[in-house]
Amino acid sequence: MTPQTHALFSLDGKAAVVTGASRGLGRSLASALAHAGAAVALVGRDAQALADTHSALAAEGCRVMHVAADVSNRANIETAFDEILRSLSRIDILINNAGVEQPCASLDVSEALWDKIIDTNLRGAFFCAQSAARRMTQGGSIINVCSLSSEVGIAGAAPYGASKSGLAGLTRALATEWAAHGIRVNGIGPGYFRTALTESFYQDEQWQKAMLQKIPLRRFGRLDDLGGAAVFLCSEAAAYITGQILYIDGGYMAAL
Repeated sequence: MTPQTHALFSLDGKAAVVTGASRGLGRSLASALAHAGAAVALVGRDAQALADTHSALAAEGCRVMHVAADVSNRANIETAFDEILRSLSRIDILINNAGVEQPCASLDVSEALWDKIIDTNLRGAFFCAQSAARRMTQGGSIINVCSLSSEVGIAGAAPYGASKSGLAGLTRALATEWAAHGIRVNGIGPGYFRTALTESFYQDEQWQKAMLQKIPLRRFGRLDDLGGAAVFLCSEAAAYITGQILYIDGGYMAAL
């Protein structure tokens, strides 16, 4: 890689915020940005898990901080972003990763369950994006973590699918509106990755066998499969890319 090419993908001097950063996909994404040179603010509800992730990344030489906040609470969002800006002096990158899911037959979905999922996955993502954009004085990059259910229907996941379909629409709308401010908005759509959020599915061996037959690469995603795409979309190498959703799914979407 030439020095010029390396610089295109570098995040040196950038400050990033990653929500849902204490574990799973969020922790992996935060690590990728940090190792690409960004100072990273870890945001999540579990203060102890955030502190553990902070310690682990700091031990690897990464510049990190953490703020405990619930993204379904707008006041929490504003307080968190104010603290991050004071600490890092700037915000250039946001990854909207915080999300919840609770599989449930649609006829049994309660108003409380609907609100819980939508408020975190969609409403929270919007207000985090709004808070970040107001503080991106030099332009920036926002990545919304979408899902296969942004595009396809999954039984037992109506609220989740609605939230992630909405997030895909939000990505395109904000990309169109905020381009004038130098802010690019894209999405990544992870395929089947084994995390705490999806662990219940992987307990079913028959489900695993059936699903692997639908994935052309014949394996489930690994956490380190996501980092390269996120770093790319946040870097100058993607300076002319906005409003796009990149599915990282082993070919699942292409094979439908």
